Amino acid sequence: MSSRPSTTPGAQAPSVAAIDLGATSGRVITGALEGGRGTERLHLRHVARFDNTPVRLPDGLHWDVLSLYSAAMQGLGRASREEPGLVGAAVDSWAVDHGLLRSGRLLGNPYHYRDDRNHAGVTAVHAVVGAEELYRRNGLQHLPFTTLFQLAASRASGDLDLAERCLLVPDLVGYWATGRQVAEQTNASTTGLLPVGGTSWDGELLTRLGLRPDLLPEVVPPGTVLGGVCSGAAAEFGIAAGLTFTTAGSHDTASAVVAVPMDPEDAVYVSCGTWSLVGVELEHAVTTEDARLAGFTNEGGVDGRVRFLRNVMGLWLLSECLRAWSRAGTDHDLPALLEQAALVRPDVATFDANDPSLMAPGDMPARIAALLTQQADPVPATAPELVRSILASLAQAYAGAVRDVERLTGRTTRTVHLVGGGAQNALLCQLTADATGLPVVAGPVEATAMGNLLVQARTHGLLGGDLEALRAVVARSSPPRTHQARAWAPTTSRG
Repeated sequence: MSSRPSTTPGAQAPSVAAIDLGATSGRVITGALEGGRGTERLHLRHVARFDNTPVRLPDGLHWDVLSLYSAAMQGLGRASREEPGLVGAAVDSWAVDHGLLRSGRLLGNPYHYRDDRNHAGVTAVHAVVGAEELYRRNGLQHLPFTTLFQLAASRASGDLDLAERCLLVPDLVGYWATGRQVAEQTNASTTGLLPVGGTSWDGELLTRLGLRPDLLPEVVPPGTVLGGVCSGAAAEFGIAAGLTFTTAGSHDTASAVVAVPMDPEDAVYVSCGTWSLVGVELEHAVTTEDARLAGFTNEGGVDGRVRFLRNVMGLWLLSECLRAWSRAGTDHDLPALLEQAALVRPDVATFDANDPSLMAPGDMPARIAALLTQQADPVPATAPELVRSILASLAQAYAGAVRDVERLTGRTTRTVHLVGGGAQNALLCQLTADATGLPVVAGPVEATAMGNLLVQARTHGLLGGDLEALRAVVARSSPPRTHQARAWAPTTSRG
């Protein structure tokens, strides 16, 4: 580990920038360490925020990745001008989606993982490799939008005929910024094409699926130096010379888990945003048939750890309701709506938050109403009642995942750590404590950015230590709030 770079008297302390691309928005956030060795705190500064709005075209739903890249790099340029000590940047984003290139050129805007074409890819893959074998090979929960299914759909449609390279979204941004093509390991582990616990692609699986092994670039770990910003990009966006791109945990959940201030031996984390990822950190993967049937995935984490988790639909349910109400002419103030939802009777009807009918964009209130009607349960009559139903349903899904984690790993959970945007939602945190019967430690809200920044800081020699040392910095920087299970609440049995 290199030593901390020195600064001249009066010079600004070194800082790094996280380009954090989420499913609904992106941000550029810088971080600088304050304090001496063993007492460091991470100071965050929000530099830029921009929308990430998918575009529906006649051929399907796409990401506007060119606008994302431009907005991210403009934010990075602003950061480099405002912080002379800025030394590096790294990108994280959602998983599985990718761009196809030929001779370095993007062949089209990447498809959105919620696009309907993925179902044809599932059929094509399972005709060659069954679900049981896939799980033994890659350890992933079955999700119809996993990259291997998307690539199978692209192969069937002819979209791969011209493609020479496939780059996942954060690696695509890194390539445009530096000219280097790689696949960062934590994100590569979500594609279904990396062997469980592996560090290079599953060439046999690629060949069986009719995919060229050279379609995918070299796999590199978090903390890899990609290089300086290309001169053209630096000039276009006003980025100072000398800024170096590296990899962090480029899958946003991998970065978020770095910043969970937990004891991994007895804690479950919930990384809550558009999706909720509920799981534990392990040293080794769990690929039993029970784990597959329970819908658990084994994804790569920073420093070789395993993220053993289940995907739960997440705050997508709430955000889609807000969009549907807005389209109908009613705009709700979310904080006020949450306050009203907290006053709703606690026996509101709930539903399966992971029902496949809730996956696609559209009229979410109507779809939830249909599920409740099928169950012969009363449909919420007001927006606050529906919000309470959504949050209670998510809390129940989290509680079910906690019970399954304990069953599959043999561990006893003592604490649930809820990080990400959902940590701001006090009602969700309290309902989760009630449903699990466990204390819920909420925060940090900016877990993904903090994990990204801390891995960068370590790469640049600004900070030393293992994951536990990085988490100690998080605990000092962002004191969490604890929600205790209420004695009167109808907790889910953990027996």
